[in-house]
Amino acid sequence: MFVLYPEIKPYNREHLSVEHPHELYLEESGSPDGIPVLFVHGGPGGGCTSGDRCFFDPEKYRIILFDQRGAGRSKPHADLNSNNTQALISDIEAIRNHLGIDQWLLFGGSWGSTLSLLYAQQHPEQVLGLILRGIFLCRKKDLDWFYQGGAAHVFPDYWESYSKLIPEGERDDFISAYYKRLTSDNELAKMAAAKAWSQWEGQCATLRPSPETVDHFCDPHLALSLARIEAHYFINHAFIEENQILDNMSRIADIPGVIVHGRYDMVCPLDNAFELYNRWPQSELKIIRDAGHASREPGIVDALVRATKEFANRIEKGLGDPA
Repeated sequence: MFVLYPEIKPYNREHLSVEHPHELYLEESGSPDGIPVLFVHGGPGGGCTSGDRCFFDPEKYRIILFDQRGAGRSKPHADLNSNNTQALISDIEAIRNHLGIDQWLLFGGSWGSTLSLLYAQQHPEQVLGLILRGIFLCRKKDLDWFYQGGAAHVFPDYWESYSKLIPEGERDDFISAYYKRLTSDNELAKMAAAKAWSQWEGQCATLRPSPETVDHFCDPHLALSLARIEAHYFINHAFIEENQILDNMSRIADIPGVIVHGRYDMVCPLDNAFELYNRWPQSELKIIRDAGHASREPGIVDALVRATKEFANRIEKGLGDPA
């Protein structure tokens, strides 16, 4: 079974100014002459961590991480102004141009899979391939499943903590109720809502209970950006049409992809991945039998690292082919 590569440090860190007032945190590690790969984090609002560099062989990949608008080390933190899906797609293209990259591999999980697919559909000529984990198609039924009571049937104890913050009269639309609190001027109410929202996600993310995962999600800095930005996107239906990703898969039909999804993913159920796979002729679906949603579960790590190794071999052979 493959495990993560040892941690490495970036050889370049910077902030890239995009649409005012946003400045994106951007870093590069690995080999400057390697295969360019963009790590697209989840949320939206999640941000990157040092461990996200470790899915890739640093001798073969030019590893590019960035924090999306309002997330992680990007500035201003948790800001919702000019923060929407098309803006994030434009930011990714701005990063590609800024770094002088012709084509790259996209590696995204959860919301990162959503954004990677949307970027690829808009800029297919720039994409060498996609490695995607925990597919999230952002349809109404996907949002209802996690935020309106579907997953509550599996985690009623965790759901109780998530739901009790909202009065009975507002529980017909939890996303709107949370959004109201997360955008209020009441700092105590805002942080209480952020913690409850983010904790719910962390508790449901792994097959087996993981205090480390929950602690990560409950970190105040992360919880605020994750909850505010997710609620902002989801109340706006992720700023995309219903079923937009599946309806436009013909645009990337010839791009190779690997889909990794936990059998027991309770955040983004497996039907997301299965329906995507059935619309994508050049994709492979890896269903991990003993995993949930999180990227650090052993079976998920094994499949993702295996995919990066296979893509590197495939791309190197292609680059070395005289034809």
